Amino acid sequence: MTESTPATPDDPPLPIGIGTARGGVAGWFRRNIPATGLALGAILFALSLTPSLLPRTPLIQGLLSGSVFVVGYAIGAVIEWVWRYLGLKLPGGRIVQTAQWAVAAVCFALVAYCLYRTPDWQNSVRAAMGAPPVTYGHPLVVLLVSLVPIVVFISIGTVFIMSVQMLTRRLMRHAPKRFAFLIGLVIVGILAASLFSGVLLRGALRAADSFFENVDRVAGQFGSDPRPADPNRTGSTASLIAWNSIGKDGREYVQTSPTKADIERLNQRPALEPLRVYVGLRSAQTVDARVDMALAEMKRIGAFDRKVLVVITPAGTGWVDPPSIAAVEYLLDGDVASVALQYSYLISPLSLLVEPDYGIEAAQALFSAVYGYWTTLPKETRPRLYLSGLSLGSHASQSSTQFFDLFADPFNGALWVGPPFTSPIWRMATANRAPDSPEWLPKFGNGSSVRFANRGAQLDTGSDWGPLRIAFLQYPSDPIVFFNMRAWYRAPDWMHDPRGQGVPENFRWYPVVSFFQLAMDMALSNDAPSGYGHIYSPEDYAEAWNAILQPEGWDDAKLAALAGVLALNTGRP
Repeated sequence: MTESTPATPDDPPLPIGIGTARGGVAGWFRRNIPATGLALGAILFALSLTPSLLPRTPLIQGLLSGSVFVVGYAIGAVIEWVWRYLGLKLPGGRIVQTAQWAVAAVCFALVAYCLYRTPDWQNSVRAAMGAPPVTYGHPLVVLLVSLVPIVVFISIGTVFIMSVQMLTRRLMRHAPKRFAFLIGLVIVGILAASLFSGVLLRGALRAADSFFENVDRVAGQFGSDPRPADPNRTGSTASLIAWNSIGKDGREYVQTSPTKADIERLNQRPALEPLRVYVGLRSAQTVDARVDMALAEMKRIGAFDRKVLVVITPAGTGWVDPPSIAAVEYLLDGDVASVALQYSYLISPLSLLVEPDYGIEAAQALFSAVYGYWTTLPKETRPRLYLSGLSLGSHASQSSTQFFDLFADPFNGALWVGPPFTSPIWRMATANRAPDSPEWLPKFGNGSSVRFANRGAQLDTGSDWGPLRIAFLQYPSDPIVFFNMRAWYRAPDWMHDPRGQGVPENFRWYPVVSFFQLAMDMALSNDAPSGYGHIYSPEDYAEAWNAILQPEGWDDAKLAALAGVLALNTGRP
C-alpha cells in the first residue's frame, strides 16, 4: 500500500505498518496507523488503570492495559475500515489535522493522569479488604510491560489481515472484488476461530493438564510424605488406593485431618477419628474405575456407619480446602466420613474460561454411586448426606445431581463455596431472587431450602430450614463468582448501589474495559487476603457448617475457638 495507491474497500488497511516510507515518517504513519484506533486504544488503556475488585501489581497492570489497548485499537481500525468500505471520504484540511492533534493531546493527558492516579486507586482497593497500601505505581514498568501484549496481538492481527488480503487476491480471479473479500474474510475467520478455540486452546488445556500430572507424579515418587500408618486412612498398607497415586493435593487432604485427640482437646468431650477417602487421577485408568475404588474404600473403613457423610468435589487442581471439611469434623466430634475424587490438575480460573464442565462427569459418577448405595440403607441408621465444593468443585458438584430424581429420597444439604458464575443452580436461584435483594446477597423463595450468605453467620437467620438445606457462601469481592460475560456492554447488577463488603466504591463500569478487569481479577482471585476475593476464611466455614448441621453445644465463643484452630492449618497452595 503506497501513497499513490490508496486503500480500497477490498484492500483494508493493515493495523501496523506494512508499506513504504514515501512521505517520511508522518506520511507512513498516516497511511498505516489508524488514528481512530490509536485514540480509542489510548482511552481504554487509561481507563484500565482504574480500580476493580482486586489490587494489581505493575506487572499485571501492564499486561492488562496492553491487552485493553489492543482491543481499542482494533475497534478503531474497524471503524475506519467500515467508513472507507462505505465509500465515505475521510475529512482533511488544516482544521481537521489540528483537531487530530488536539485529540492526541487529550489522550496523552488522560493516560498520564491515570498513571499518576494509579497508586491511589489501587490503595482504595487494598483499603476495602484491609491490605497494606502501596506508595508508588511504577508507571514506567506498566508502560514497558504493556508493549508485550501490544506487539504480540497486533502482530497476530496483521497476519490475519494479510491472510485475508492474500486469499482475496486469489479469489478475485473468479469472483467480483467485494464478494471475493467477503468470502476470504469468512474463510480466514472460521479457520482462525477453529484453530484457536478447537485446537490451540483446548490442546493447550490438555497439554497443561498432562504436564502438571507428570510433575505431580515425579513429586510423589521422590517426595518425603510418609505413608499413613492408620489402616483407615487412604494410602495405608490396608487401603485399596496406592499412596503415590493420589497426588500432592490428595496426600494433603488425607494428612491434614484432625485426629481424635485434636478434636477432644478442643471440644472437651469424647470423639471419633474422622474418616477421609481420596482417589486420584492416577489411582485407576477410568472414571468408573476410580468411582468403584472410592465406594469400595468407603465400605472398607465403615464410612456409611458415621453420623454424617460428605461428598466433596475438589477444586480444579484436586485440592480440598482443609477448613471446609475439618470444620464439619470438629463440629460433629469426628463422627464424619468424607470422600473426594480428583478430575483435573488445572487451576479453576483457567478451566472456567476454557472448559467449565471439565469435572462434571467425575462428580456425577461419584454422587450417583454414593447416593445409589446410600438409598439402600435403612433411613433410621444411615448417615446424613451432604455435598461440598469450592470454586470449580462447586460448579461440578451442583451439576452432579438431578433434583427431579431425588424428590422421593433427597440428600440432606450442600455447602457450595465461591460458586463460579457458570454454576447452574446458583445462576437459577440468583436470577429468580426476590426483587428487593441484591445480586451479591440474593433471597430465594422463603429461604427454607436455599440460602445465600456473604459470611457464614448470615446463614443462621433463626428461621427454620426444611429437610434439604443448600447454602451458597460467596464474597461480594469474589470475581470467580461475579465475573459476567456481558460486562462488555453493560454493568453487572452487583455494581449498582448498595454494594457488598469489599467492593470499592470508586469501581466504575466502562464498556470493554470492565470485562478485561474482571477477567484479570478472576486470574488473581487466589491472591486476596483471607475473607476477600476467592480466599474463604476458616471462620466462615465454621459458622456456615454450624448453621447447616446445627450440632448441639456450640455457641459463639466455641465457634471462635474453632475458627482459630482451623486458621492454623489452612493448607492453601
